[in-house]
Amino acid sequence: MHTGGSSGWALVALCAAAGAYCLLRMRGGAGEQRREAGGEALMGFGMAAMAVPPAVFTPPPWTWALHAAVFGAAGLHALWAARESPHHLHHLVGAGAMVYMAVVMAGSPAHAQGHGHGGPGLAPLTGALLLYYAGYVLLGGVRLVPAAASADGPAAGWAGRPELARACRLSMGIAMLAMLPTL
Repeated sequence: MHTGGSSGWALVALCAAAGAYCLLRMRGGAGEQRREAGGEALMGFGMAAMAVPPAVFTPPPWTWALHAAVFGAAGLHALWAARESPHHLHHLVGAGAMVYMAVVMAGSPAHAQGHGHGGPGLAPLTGALLLYYAGYVLLGGVRLVPAAASADGPAAGWAGRPELARACRLSMGIAMLAMLPTL
């Protein structure tokens, strides 16, 4: 799933920045907000690691099994948390997408070596995930446009700004849309 050239580095930077911002949100939040930001940080850093161009680093084959295990555990956590909040269903889909990408990359010699697309056509699950993330990005963009500044104003700091959290989620959704077609 590694992407090449400047587009790969742009995805790495975008996802790493989103993950770092989510870590800042963890420091400023409490309870549910803290757990949500932690899951989003994991997703951002995991996506950044997957997008590193293969010319720089080609991970050993066991990396994909570890990646699948970490995001499988995150998916189970999201499934458990979805009992209380339906927002966690999005985290479940995201964790499932990460497991799916890791499994595809582990099973394909081209992906294991970081060499792009594994064959002709689009797998049905890849297509379904692309449709989901396209809808998520469109909805996230609509929600971002009218976002008002927080009631606390600038004193809320970086971690307390809901419009930045929405922009962070939107950027990770866009990154997922960029990464899925490379499977």
